[in-house]
Order: sequence, then C-alpha cells, then structure tokens
Amino acid sequence: MAARNTARKRAFQILFEGDQRGADVLTVLADWVRLSRSDTRQPPVSEYTMQLVEGYAEHAKRIDELIAQYAVGWTLDRMPVVDRNILRLGAYELIWVDATPDAVVLDEMVQLAKEFSTDDSPAFVNGLLGRLKELKPSLRRDEA
Repeated sequence: MAARNTARKRAFQILFEGDQRGADVLTVLADWVRLSRSDTRQPPVSEYTMQLVEGYAEHAKRIDELIAQYAVGWTLDRMPVVDRNILRLGAYELIWVDATPDAVVLDEMVQLAKEFSTDDSPAFVNGLLGRLKELKPSLRRDEA
C-alpha cells in the first residue's frame, strides 16, 4: 500500500499548490503530469493520484460546504492551508471512494497532518473527518 500512500501525498501536494497559487487543481495536475513526462528527475503521477485530484475537483464545492459546516469554530478561509487541503482530500476519499476503508482514509490523513502541519492539526483532521464518516450515509443522500 506504499503506492497509495505516495499517491495521496502527491494529490495533497497538488491540491495545496492549487490553493496557494489560486489555480484550478486540474491545471496543476496537468502541469505535474507534463513535467513528469518531460523531466526524468520528476516522479511520475500515478493513476490513483489523478483519480483523487479529479474526484476532488468534481465534488469541490460540496466538499468545501461540508468542511465549512462541520469545522466548529473555523471558517474555511481561517483554516491553515495545509489542514484545509488535507481535509478536502480526506473528505473526497472518505465519502466518494468506496474501495478505501474509512479507517484507512482517516489514518492516512492524520499522517499527512503529522508530517506537514502543526501539532494540533492531527487531532483537528481526525475529529472533522470522523464526524463526516459518521454522517456519510446522509451526506451521500443529500447530494442525490
């Protein structure tokens, strides 16, 4: 599963870059793919990374609504950019990717928060994604 771990990390980095640059994540993804094909020093962008970024892009508006709704005491704009993008990725995979067990999604996102964010971030990420996990059946119904 190391390949999936790497794919998630790259997807997070693409979402983060798009957020920082104010660029569409699909444009950033295309840039990463193009660069990996033209520069052998760049790692390839895996199929799963592409699926995660494209899936997030498809549901971005709903994902941001959910994060804003359930992030007690935090607006999306006030959230650290790292946490915001970890939550975006985690919410997408948790709610719309049935092939990945919920516990794996939560663990992977907490690990990303430990690696890239503040000491308080893993608990914040775990708490918010845990809440979305509990609400997952109704969140899917709400979208239909």
